[in-house]
Amino acid sequence: MTYTADQFVAFQKANVETLFGLSNKAFEGVEKIVALNLQVAKTSLAEAAETAQATLAVKDPQEFFALQASLLQPSAEKAAAYSRHFYEIVAGTNAEVGRVAEATVADSQKKVLALVDNAVKNAPAGSENAVALVKSAVAAANNAYESVAKAAKQAGEVAEANFQAMTATAVRAAQTAPKGKRAA
Repeated sequence: MTYTADQFVAFQKANVETLFGLSNKAFEGVEKIVALNLQVAKTSLAEAAETAQATLAVKDPQEFFALQASLLQPSAEKAAAYSRHFYEIVAGTNAEVGRVAEATVADSQKKVLALVDNAVKNAPAGSENAVALVKSAVAAANNAYESVAKAAKQAGEVAEANFQAMTATAVRAAQTAPKGKRAA
């Protein structure tokens, strides 16, 4: 089996379609982040107006410190919720891009192996050493890719677990902060 110009064109066309598909996924993720940030900005502006009104209504320092303390916990929880939502968008987009990339790499590996097998079948006599070297290089490249992909996936899982733990700790710390006392 030999590859024709039409097969190479089809292969390149598929790669371009994959590239544009990945670009669209990335832009969808950016759109979600922009929408999240706009919503946070809109909500923050409304809350700032409410806080300003409440601050103007304060009559003594004790009431001011009570107001300040009452705003601390919701702020920490909102920041944690924002971080979680942001992370979910990024992780979801990353996962989709990873799935497409894995499928594309697997397809490319199959095509390269088919090309190598075809070259082996049509190799001239006496080129066994060169053929073995090419096969070994392709196998080493596939193994290296699989090792890197596994390590990246494990690193992502560890980062996600650390992020979840850090967020939970921050929310708990805000919930247990002393009420009505001035922060140092």
